[in-house]
Amino acid sequence: MLLPRREAAFPSGRRRTTCPSMPRGSCGGPRPMGGGAGGGGGARRRRRLAGCQWRREGMAESAGIPPFQLGRPRFEQTSFYGRFRHFLDIIDPRTLFVTESRLKEAVQLLEDYKHGTLPPGVTNKELWKAQKIKQAIIHPDTNETIFMPFRMSGYIPFGTPIVVGLLLPNQTLASTVFWQWLNQSHNACVNYANRNATKPSPASKFIQGYLGAVISAVSIAVGLNVLIQKANQFTPATRLLIQRFVPFPAVASANICNVVLMRHMELEEGIDVLDSDGNRVGSSRIAAKHALLETALTRVVLPMPILVLPPIIMSLLEKTALLRSRPRMALPVQSFVCLAAFGLALPLAISLFPQMSEIETSRLEPEIARATTSETLVYNKGL
Repeated sequence: MLLPRREAAFPSGRRRTTCPSMPRGSCGGPRPMGGGAGGGGGARRRRRLAGCQWRREGMAESAGIPPFQLGRPRFEQTSFYGRFRHFLDIIDPRTLFVTESRLKEAVQLLEDYKHGTLPPGVTNKELWKAQKIKQAIIHPDTNETIFMPFRMSGYIPFGTPIVVGLLLPNQTLASTVFWQWLNQSHNACVNYANRNATKPSPASKFIQGYLGAVISAVSIAVGLNVLIQKANQFTPATRLLIQRFVPFPAVASANICNVVLMRHMELEEGIDVLDSDGNRVGSSRIAAKHALLETALTRVVLPMPILVLPPIIMSLLEKTALLRSRPRMALPVQSFVCLAAFGLALPLAISLFPQMSEIETSRLEPEIARATTSETLVYNKGL
């Protein structure tokens, strides 16, 4: 999403028109021409009209847009709907087309806000857009540009062809291994590109998680395909339908394996728990278990609509006269179905749990419960 260009004190795109809802003569409304030679009164009248329009549009805009807070989400995170809208912003593929100059403009605008040197006329809407652009492209810890295919906003566009490949009918052993490997490789790159880089992490941990995910995904997918092929009680049509559902258990189990292998240190060392003021109370292994459970559940729910709905929808569409008479349309139709399922499933799945989850202090370790008077503490569950 591109930042609007600003000229003088008026953001671009705002029409300098009259205020039909204002009383005659107020806010620069219709007045007799005059005010000196050369139309000086007319120029003053036009400036008043423009100022009036800017104020009215600014008030209308602020009515639906919250005040800007640097580094904070625009939408409320305590409700599912608020989290859903927040993650829709994060995965917005339009940010993939932001140019380098627009990115620099967004970063500079946020720097100006941080140091209190904003140009006149900058609105909350522009500031939220600037933050959205920066968060979509720049890693928050390293301040480096994330490679486009591995951004969260590129996860759906670049991941959909892989999903289509996973769901192709009549898979061979080689194609099954290839698509499962490619899917887990893409997931590993996305996870690494968007990792928490505040603390140094050995590359061996990521390699371990990647290899575990690939091995588990390929093993389960190949094993299930072999069992289906040996099941003589199934008709060829039933066997083909069941094969289309094989990618889901393979990908879901690989996702769980990836989470456990890459974050197992949290189970041993614990994760930070904070009070309502953001103060660190301690490090809790119990909170780490909750965080990993919530993350693993999200990783199971995520591929469900993507890998289950398209086979069901395609099995119904393939019986229609359109696809029977035009079998070459099957792949484009399946691609569109996969894209729609992916676009819906991703924000729904990652919105299930808040990024900062709450847990009752009484359920944590005794030493943590004794260290605070807060009834609940919060922890970062991760994505």
